Order: sequence, then C-alpha cells, then structure tokens
Amino acid sequence: MSEVFDFSDVHTFCPNSKDSNLSFTLGSRVDMYFLQRKRSRISAPFIAGKKSKMQSSIEALPDECLFEILRRLPRGRETNACACVSKRWLMLLSSMKKDEMCTSETTRFVGPEIQSNPPKPKEDDDVSRGYLSRCLEGKKATDVRLAAIAVGTASRGGLGKLSIRGSNETRGPTNLGLKAISRGCPSLRALSLWDVSPVGDEGLCEIASACHSLEDIQFFHCPNITDKGLVAIAKNCPNLTSVAVESCLNIGNESLQALGNYCPDLKFVSIKNCPLVGDKGIASLFSSVGHVLTRAKLQTLNISDVSLAVIGHYGTAMIDLTLVGLQNVSEKGFWLMGKGHGLRKLKSLTVTSCPGVSDLGLESLGKGCPDIKTLALRKCPRVSDNGVVSFARAAESLESLRLEECHVITQRGVFGILANCGKKLKAIVLVNCLGNRDLGFRFPLTSRCRSLRSLTIRNCPGFGDAGLGGLGKICPNLTHVDLSGNKEITDACILPLVESSEDGLVEVKLSGCDKLTDNTVTVIAKLHGDTLDLLKLDGCRCVTDASLIEIASNCMVLSELDVSRCGITDSGIKVLAEAVQMSLLTFSIAGCSLVSDESLPFLVELGKTMVGLNVQYCGGITSGAVDLLVDQLWRCDILS
Repeated sequence: MSEVFDFSDVHTFCPNSKDSNLSFTLGSRVDMYFLQRKRSRISAPFIAGKKSKMQSSIEALPDECLFEILRRLPRGRETNACACVSKRWLMLLSSMKKDEMCTSETTRFVGPEIQSNPPKPKEDDDVSRGYLSRCLEGKKATDVRLAAIAVGTASRGGLGKLSIRGSNETRGPTNLGLKAISRGCPSLRALSLWDVSPVGDEGLCEIASACHSLEDIQFFHCPNITDKGLVAIAKNCPNLTSVAVESCLNIGNESLQALGNYCPDLKFVSIKNCPLVGDKGIASLFSSVGHVLTRAKLQTLNISDVSLAVIGHYGTAMIDLTLVGLQNVSEKGFWLMGKGHGLRKLKSLTVTSCPGVSDLGLESLGKGCPDIKTLALRKCPRVSDNGVVSFARAAESLESLRLEECHVITQRGVFGILANCGKKLKAIVLVNCLGNRDLGFRFPLTSRCRSLRSLTIRNCPGFGDAGLGGLGKICPNLTHVDLSGNKEITDACILPLVESSEDGLVEVKLSGCDKLTDNTVTVIAKLHGDTLDLLKLDGCRCVTDASLIEIASNCMVLSELDVSRCGITDSGIKVLAEAVQMSLLTFSIAGCSLVSDESLPFLVELGKTMVGLNVQYCGGITSGAVDLLVDQLWRCDILS
C-alpha cells in the first residue's frame, strides 16, 4: 500500500473537481497519515496541527477523494487487496473505467518522507484477451460478486464469459452489477442471463457501450429486457455470432431487424416463446443474414407460412434447422419452404408439434433439401407412411431418421423407408409409435438395407415376431440394437434379429423387456462376445445367474453391464469377479434383492477397473458394506 498516494503536486490536492473550494494545501506542520495494518474501529476526520485522542481513518474521506486515491493504484494485487477492505471500496473500484485509471506515477508517499525520483511504473497489463469464465447461480448471484469479478479479473487475462443463473430474491443482480462488468470487463465475449428479472435495458446498454467484443448472448426469462437493450447490443457489437432469446416477453421484431442490419457474422439464432416476434422480424432477419446463418431454432412463435417461405428462399447457408410448436403454420408453409430451393445445404431438420407438416410438405422438403442427412419428426399427426417413404426416396443423402409419437406411421412405412433410402441410411429410431404393429405382410428379401447399423424401437408395443424377424433379415449389418420398453417382446421375437447380425453386435439395450430369459442373453454372449461393449438388461426379471456365467465366459471386451432388477445372486457376481478377462468400467445391480453383503469381496475385485458402481435399492447390502466399498474403491463413483 506504499504506492497508494500519487500526486503530481505534493503541496496541492484537488479531487478532480471544478470546484476550487475542494482544494486544500499541506502545510509544513500538518500531521501525516500513515496506512495502518488494521482498519480503525473509530472513523473520524483528524484536525490539522492538533493531536486527537481518536484515530484518524481514510474512511472519513468523501467518495470523490477516495476515488482519486484508488484510481492511482497499480492494477493487480494492490487493486484486489483494496477491493477486499470494504464494500464501499469495492464498488468504487468497480465503477472505474479503464481510461480513468492512472498509468504513470510521478510522486508518491513512501513512509514519512517524500520520494522525488520514483522508479518507473510497470507497464499496464494487456487485459483485452478475455480468457476467464465465471458462473453465478442462485444466492451467489449478487451485485457485490459481479463487482468483485469486474475488479479481480482485470489483471488476470480479462473476463471472457459470464453466466448468471437464477436471481437472488433479496439481493439479486441488478443493472448496477452489469454496469460494473461493463466498466471492468471490456473483453467480455459471452454473456448469459437466466431468470434475472431485475436486469433490464439500462444494464444491457452499459454492456453494449463498453463490451464491443461480444460474440455470444443468451437471455432466458428476463421480462425487463426489451427491444431497446437488444438493439443497443446489435448496434455496438458487430461481432455477434450467436443469439438465444427465450421467454423474453418484451422482445419483438425490432430486435431481429437490428440483428439482421448490424450483425453480418450472425451464424446461430434461437428464438423461443417470444409473443411479440412475428413474420416481420423473422423475414427481416433471414433476408439480411440468411447467406451466413447456419443454425436456427424457432419455437412457440406467432409466425405463419410467410416466415417459412422466406427461410426456404434466403437460408442458403442453413445447415441445422429446428421448428417447434408453430401452430399457425399450415401445410402450405412447409411446401413453400421446400419449393424455395434455398435450403440445398441443409443437413439436419427437426420438426416437433407442428400440425401443419403433412405428407405433401414432407415430400417437398425432401426434394428441396437434397443434402439432408438427419430428419427428426415428433408429434406430427398428419405424417403417414406415404410421406416418410416419399421423403426417403427424394433425400438420397439421408443417414438418420427419428420418428417419435407419429402414430399414423405403420410397419409398411418403416420397411418402405429401408427399401428406398439408398445406401446411406445408418440409423433409424422409433419411439412411442403406436401404429407400428405386425401386419402379416412379406417384404421382398432382395431389398436389403446393408448400410443400417443402428436400430432403436422403444415403447412400440406392436412390434412382434414378424416385425423384428423381418428387420433382422433385411438389415444384416446391425451393430447397435435398442428395444427398451417393449414389454411384449419374447425370446422368439428377438432371437432372429440377434442371430442375423453379421458384423457383431456392439451395444444391446433390452431394458424393460421383462419377458426375456437367459436364452436370449446366452445367444448374445456366444455369438457376439468378441464385439459386445455394452449390455443393458434393466428390469429383465427372468435373467438369472446363468446369464452372468455366459457373459463371464464369452464377453471379452464388455465395459458396461446393467443387470438392475434382475434375478441375479451373490453367486453370479462371484463368477464375474473370477473371470480373468473381465474389465468392466460400469456395473449396475440396483434393485437386485437377492444380492447381499457376501458379494462385497467380489465387488471389490470387480471395482479394480471400474469407474462407476450402482448398488441402490439392494436391500441385502447393508450401509456398513457400502461404507467399506466407498473406502476401498475410492476411484469409483458409487451410487447407494
């Protein structure tokens, strides 16, 4: 603190004010003030030329004088140390702009004497890079902490990313906290605000005026932020590349127009649940920066067919497009988006809860997006077999297809996709599609889909012997199979699919298939033990120790095994532990009521290679045994 006092004139001190009455001279007999190691409990001004019984304190100085003192501190440890003295000093330091901090020293106090030839000052650190990242959540999100971040990061590379999640109801962050960040963190590149209701346009305008390097902004549930704040950021931060706005009820078309006009490098935009955003804003945004915009997500907005037509025409750089909950978009909108021929670079399309998408629109999109590789349809009640087959036939580059809660699609549609997808389809996912039932038709074996590697059919109760058997015959190169949640699947259903895999199964997920027995596990272990890496049998109650014996004997490379809620006992775990070739990384026996403390030494043996062990709801394993596991398997995460 010897460098605190630094004035160009030793005999006159003026605290940066036009009022000459604030100036005073230092007489020859004035008592000098020396900084103490501890703050005085009594804060009162001293009287020049007289001795006082009360200790003097720098806290008696007004803010103007203290400001002049603090701004002369070298940036770094001295500044951080002073910020720890009191909240008053911290807030004063955080309110200083970079150009208000002194960069040279001509005279300063060192002890009781005046040094006339001080050493050369250290060069100002480069704080424009913005390497540091800070996240404040819940009660930790206050103006005081923001001020401390602004002061503390200035000399450590500069703050690059700031995230504030959830406001403190009593002392939450306000515009004052953002003002401190703007003053002390001009290198800020990413700002994220979640549920910060006290922050409004005033704070954003402060950020916009100082943090011109902003590239990424996220505003979620911020009701006091309006178009004024976002427009200010758009005008002053031309380097913006990513913008996400969710549930900001006062942000509308004006903000999107400003982003389109002033942010030429914008590549990602996500707008969700903003009722003031309409066709005018979306059209203006895409017509201005559609040639560089590569990713967009539009969810729960009051837009119509016009917006989709504009996207289809101007989105020439679009690679990833997500449309969710667009209730006012009709069949015509999706048809126009495909007919615009502007989405020829689109590779991923996700449509969820959009009642307007139909077979006609889907076929148009397939023709207008020839390079699309991933399609996901969720809760689209008007899409039928004809639509998905037409899309698969038109989109020759399709590699992944996901259908969720599309109840009109049947097994005819699934097999039609496999027959018309060309040679690039690698994964197909069916989730909660109640229309997929065995229809008893025969599919020609000449139409095989050898490119398909991953098959997922979850919670589709209609798939039975005929459906799975047919899939096994026309998809001989499967390596990943997920049939979780299909309670009606039996050994007879799945064995043809398992036996037809020519390249060897790598991942098999059968959770919730409670009718499967040891026969299925035995076949999987014997046929695919050399390639099997993951096996999930959670809830398969008919699986017993016999399955663990086959797994221990045949599965050489298995790293993840889940036999939760199965009929295994201590004997089965012992067999696994004795298998020399076993090197499990994660093992779950949650809910296995027949497992007891006798398995403790076997679990310890298996745990030598494991990073995760789940023994939750195992009634036979006592808390003492769990404590021993925790002590001996200290490298392993144990759920108990």
